[in-house]
Amino acid sequence: MLHRDYLLEVIEQFVNGISQSLVRVFVHRDLDAAQDVEAAVSELVQLDPNTAMSLAPESLVTMMVLSGTGDAVAGYAAFALNRLGEAYERIGEHELAEARKAQARAIADSFGASLDEVPEELRELNAQLH
Repeated sequence: MLHRDYLLEVIEQFVNGISQSLVRVFVHRDLDAAQDVEAAVSELVQLDPNTAMSLAPESLVTMMVLSGTGDAVAGYAAFALNRLGEAYERIGEHELAEARKAQARAIADSFGASLDEVPEELRELNAQLH
C-alpha cells in the first residue's frame, strides 16, 4: 500500500512537471523546457538526467528494470519521450528527435506499453499538444 501511494505521488509530480514544459516546447519551441522534460523523465526512472538521456535505448530499459519501477512508470516515460521526439522534429533537432523516439519505443516494447495509448493522467495534455 505504501509503495503504491509513493508511486501515485511520483506519477502525479511527473505529470505536473512535464505538462507546462511540453506545452512550452510545442508552442514556443523552448529548448530549455525540453531539457526540463528530459530531467523529469530521468527523475521518474531514477537516473541522473545526463546519464539517462545519453543512454542507448536498450541501456535505458536495463536501468529501468534494475530500478524496479520500470513496470509502473513505463507508459508515462514512453509518452513523454515520444512527444518530446515529436517536438524536437518540429524544431529541426532531428538527431535528438530520433534518439528520444527510439528510447520511447524501447521502453514501450520492453514493458508492454503502447505509444498509441496515452496514460489517463496525460490525456488532457496530449489533446493540448495536437
